[in-house]
Amino acid sequence: MKANLYALAAIALWASLAALGLSLRQLPPFLLTGIALMIGSTLAWPSVWKDPAQWKISPGTLGLGVFTLFGFHFLLFIALRLAPAVEVNLVNYLWPLFIVVLAPLYLPGVALRRVHGLAALMGFVGAALAILGGRETAVTSPTGSPWGAAGLGYLLALGSALIWANYSLQTKRAELMGQGFPTAAIGLFGLVSGLLSLMCHWVLEPSVHLGSHEWLLLALMGLGPLGAAFFLWDKALKQGDMRHIGILSYLTPLGSTVLLMLVTSRALSWSIALAAFMIIGAALLGTRRN
Repeated sequence: MKANLYALAAIALWASLAALGLSLRQLPPFLLTGIALMIGSTLAWPSVWKDPAQWKISPGTLGLGVFTLFGFHFLLFIALRLAPAVEVNLVNYLWPLFIVVLAPLYLPGVALRRVHGLAALMGFVGAALAILGGRETAVTSPTGSPWGAAGLGYLLALGSALIWANYSLQTKRAELMGQGFPTAAIGLFGLVSGLLSLMCHWVLEPSVHLGSHEWLLLALMGLGPLGAAFFLWDKALKQGDMRHIGILSYLTPLGSTVLLMLVTSRALSWSIALAAFMIIGAALLGTRRN
C-alpha cells in the first residue's frame, strides 16, 4: 500500500512536467535541464550529509542514472520545441507500456503473452493517431513534408520513453538481484547530470538572462517532477509490485495531457481523445497476467 502511495505521488508530480517544460521553452534546453536537475539533487543532500556512503555506488550504476536523467529530459524538452506539445506528451508517455512489453528481457520469471503483443500494437496505433492529429500544427520541412521538424520531435519523444522504461526495469532487476542502490544516490545522478548539462550549455548555447518568474518555474520543476518524483518513484519500484505500479503509472499521460491543454488553451479533438484512450487502454491491457 505504501509503495502505491509513493507511485501516486510521483505520478502527480510528473503530470506537471510537460506543462512546465512548455512554459520554459524559451530557455536553451541544456540550461533548463541543468538548473532543474541541480535543484532536484539538493533533496538528497541532508541524507548524504548524515551518511556519505550512500553516494558510494558503482561506475555502472552512476552511468545508468546520469544517462537516464540527462537523456530523458533533454530529448523531451527538444521534442516539445519541434512538435505539437500534446502529441509529444502522449508519445512520451508510452513508457508505462514499454515497461510491460520489455519486462521479460529484464526480469526473471516474466513472460510476454499474446495479450501483451496486442497491447503493444494498440499503444502504437494510439501514438500514431496522436501524431496525425497534430499535423495541422506541425512544423514543416523545407520540402513541405509534415514529417520535418515535427517528425524528429516525435522520434525524440519515443526515445525519451524508452530511456525511462529501461531505467525503471534496470532498477527493479538490480533490486531483485541484491545489487540495488540507495535512494539517496538519485541525488548524485541529478548532480552529475545537472553539471554535465550546464557544461554543454556553456559550450554550445548562448547565455540568457533569467527573470524571477523563470526562476520560480525552474524551482517548481526541480523540486517536483525533476526532484521529489524520482525519489518517490525509486521507493515505489523497490517496495512494490511492478504490475500494480505499472497500472497506476497510466494515470500520468491523462493528467499531463489535461494540464497541457489547459496551458495551451487547446480544445480537445477527437484524435487526441481517441489516442489518449488507446494508449491508456493499451497500457492497462498490457498488465494483464493472462
